[in-house]
Amino acid sequence: MPSEYVPVMIYILLAGAFLIGLLFMAKLLRPSMPGKVKQEIYECGIPTMSNARGRYSVRFYIIAILFVVFDVETIFLFPWAVRYKQLGWFGVAEVGVFLAILFVGYIWAFKKDALRWS
Repeated sequence: MPSEYVPVMIYILLAGAFLIGLLFMAKLLRPSMPGKVKQEIYECGIPTMSNARGRYSVRFYIIAILFVVFDVETIFLFPWAVRYKQLGWFGVAEVGVFLAILFVGYIWAFKKDALRWS
C-alpha cells in the first residue's frame, strides 16, 4: 500500500524543488536598487499624512452595510426574473413581500439620515 504513494511523493518533491529553484533564480536575476523612496511604505511619491489606523465615521460603515444589503437584493431578484412565468402570481406575491420589507428598510435608513453623506 505505501509503495503506491511513492510516485505522488516524488511529484511533490519535484514540484517543491522547482518552486524553490524558481524563487532562487528570481532573486539572482531581478534588479535590486534600494533607496529612500523604495523603503517608504507606499511608492506613490506622496508622504504619509497620518497613522493608517485612523478611525472612520460610523456613517461609512452604515453606507457599506446598506450597499451590501441592496446588492444582495439584486442577487435575490435575478433568479425570480429568470423564472417569472413559471412562478406565476405566487412569485409576484413573494417578490412583493420581499420588496415591501426592503422598502421599509429604505424608509428607516432615510429617516435616520443614514443615506446622507456629510
